[in-house]
Amino acid sequence: MQLSVLGFGCGAVGGLMVRGDAADQERTVARAIAAGVNYFDTAVQYGNGASEQNLGRALRQLRPSNVVVGTKVRLQPGEYGRVVDAVRLSLEGSLARLGLDQVDIFHLHNPITEAGGGATLNTRQVLDEVVPAFARLRDQGKVRFLGMTAVGETVALQQVIDARVLDSAQVVYNMLNPSAGEDLPPSYPAQDYRRLFDHTKSAGVGVVGIRVLAGGALSASAERHPIAGPAPEPIGSAMSYDADIDRARRLLPLVEDGFAASLTEAATRFALSHPAMGTILVGMATPQQFEAALAAVQKGPLPQVALDRLSVLRQAFSGETR
Repeated sequence: MQLSVLGFGCGAVGGLMVRGDAADQERTVARAIAAGVNYFDTAVQYGNGASEQNLGRALRQLRPSNVVVGTKVRLQPGEYGRVVDAVRLSLEGSLARLGLDQVDIFHLHNPITEAGGGATLNTRQVLDEVVPAFARLRDQGKVRFLGMTAVGETVALQQVIDARVLDSAQVVYNMLNPSAGEDLPPSYPAQDYRRLFDHTKSAGVGVVGIRVLAGGALSASAERHPIAGPAPEPIGSAMSYDADIDRARRLLPLVEDGFAASLTEAATRFALSHPAMGTILVGMATPQQFEAALAAVQKGPLPQVALDRLSVLRQAFSGETR
């Protein structure tokens, strides 16, 4: 399966496909397809099914022939004893809202940890229970490829990827935390994903880049669009969104030095710069934000001199409180 470099994020953080105007939703999906975007990423959790419903409506209206749709399941603690049924029921609900008989990629949405507990699953639960449940659905023709959202504890994520039973991993990778692709400086204030891309490459797992704008922090602005979600709980970077914004602003010399027209452009192009990246997801609140993401992608990855400048700027974060 070949995915476009730019994927269409249908999440709640940007909010277009959850709380946006229906005409804007359909117009932006149509524009994306016309521009060559073929991957649309949604989940039950995005607006409690609203994102899936709205994407399904737009796709039925447009009837495109070559789009790839991915959705997700997040198991609740009360469902851990009946994983097969819970996964099946979640997918059936997703298919009904999307108006599809099959989804192309089905991702596990729970964080994965070594011990499990709470909303997280441990490695053995994923490998021994979730993956077989996913595989059964694939055998039934309801899903094509199996994936995971690679959040949780780094060692547990590596173990699941190394098992070579999944096709896709959604990996956190952005200018504030590039550790999936490179070694972090000592005492760097972010989760260390310890070159997770080395593991995906070795296992033949495709990479979907997520949080490429750090939930919006890499706009360097605290202002949020009226239909955007609230400032998200950071994943993999600072422990507060305000701290992410502060560090993002300290990367503005990339713009001042002429490497990009805006920090969001720089962040989008940075995510494309690693060879392991298959497709990146950018969320949006407006059609204009999609156009900005598309324009950034069309400029291509950041040049090496910009990456070197970024590395120097990021060195200053070492030793700071996460």
